[in-house]
Amino acid sequence: MLEVNRHENIELLSFSEVKNVSGYIGDYKVTVEKKPRYVTDECNGCGACTEVCPTYLSNYFDEHFGARKAIDIAFGQAVPFLYDVHRDTCVECFSCVEACELDAINFSQVPTEVSFVVGTIIIATGWDLYEPNDYGYGLYDNVINQAQLERILAPNGPTEGHVRRISDGKKPKEILFIQCVGSRDTERTYCSGVCCMIALKNARLLKEELPEANITICYIDIRTNEKGFEEYYKRAMGSDIKMIRGKVGELIEDPETKKLKIRVYSSLTDEIIKIDADLVVLSTAVLPSKGTQQITKVLGLDVDKFGYLTESHFGLMPQETKSKGIFIAGFAQGPKNISYSVSQARAAASKVAEITSPGEIDIELITAEVNPEFCISCRRCEKDCPKGAIKIEDIGAIVDEINCDGCGICASSCPTLAIDIRYYRDEQLFAEISALLED
Repeated sequence: MLEVNRHENIELLSFSEVKNVSGYIGDYKVTVEKKPRYVTDECNGCGACTEVCPTYLSNYFDEHFGARKAIDIAFGQAVPFLYDVHRDTCVECFSCVEACELDAINFSQVPTEVSFVVGTIIIATGWDLYEPNDYGYGLYDNVINQAQLERILAPNGPTEGHVRRISDGKKPKEILFIQCVGSRDTERTYCSGVCCMIALKNARLLKEELPEANITICYIDIRTNEKGFEEYYKRAMGSDIKMIRGKVGELIEDPETKKLKIRVYSSLTDEIIKIDADLVVLSTAVLPSKGTQQITKVLGLDVDKFGYLTESHFGLMPQETKSKGIFIAGFAQGPKNISYSVSQARAAASKVAEITSPGEIDIELITAEVNPEFCISCRRCEKDCPKGAIKIEDIGAIVDEINCDGCGICASSCPTLAIDIRYYRDEQLFAEISALLED
């Protein structure tokens, strides 16, 4: 992150949101809204403002387990290292203004817009976690998800890396992981791709932190298909981590002890296993991020039935979208682990380099063309075009020749034969057929 921030050819717009994109490959006009931090760039991160702030709120970076002040830094390694004011919580006592020696706090800041032109765009909007309404999540204190466990295990987390029960702060002696919560079901049939290895990794970390604790993982299938993953799985099993192939059927909290009484069916031994757990960790499904949904509307891109961005071709063009010059990488396209995300990001960057390094772009001449005398503005071509390269205007259908692929779908769907594909016009094809059949 620091290298990105310091690179002379990279402009970092943090705390910002893309509001509008227009144009085409080589000439995309982008409008970005920079949200107010109420702290200017003169801030040197001294923390004097936070020390005098009287207002606390839950820390979203610590999955709301820890606390932060109404004016604070997002997290210790934030880039850029600037404080921000949470105006919904701030009581406007202005103690921070008085404490700041650099006069870097400005409560009169308002959102501002910046516009610029770019040749290409890469979308890498990440993912969100599914919030389940079963297994007592959100109802029982000692039922958490993997992201919350990550923050608990982190040395800079709310408990400085020491695992404790949420309800009473005691060390858990019985810990249960439940896999595939919200995924691989009728609503989300896909595998989230990362949950198995996250569970195995966190289970081993817990075993190091709490060697006397009993740790059990309930799974449908353990999927360890990447290099070295199967060996890691074997080492986890050798660390006295129990595995139960089956789904949890019942999870009830004892209101006095806060223990979680669990019944799980083991499909391998054909028996019902009862567990009294101190802590339950859910491996919940990953979802397309809210940012993915927003940028889809801004750019007019296609998504699959789960909300992930759709590539031009899964095997041959996994980075390209229907709009030329717009590429995707990482979880924006679908679930994948870190190594896969890095590989796809490098591939997207290579695609961008192919386009930008020559300084000019070669466009195929095989594109659709419209005869305005025959066009009746029925909009059928506009609806059928997979690239969104045809728009109906006052004079009829207009083809965006830069985005047009010359696929011919519009020509085949036009009821008045007003559209032809350049170099593949009907009279050309008929002439070729006639010539072949002359003899």
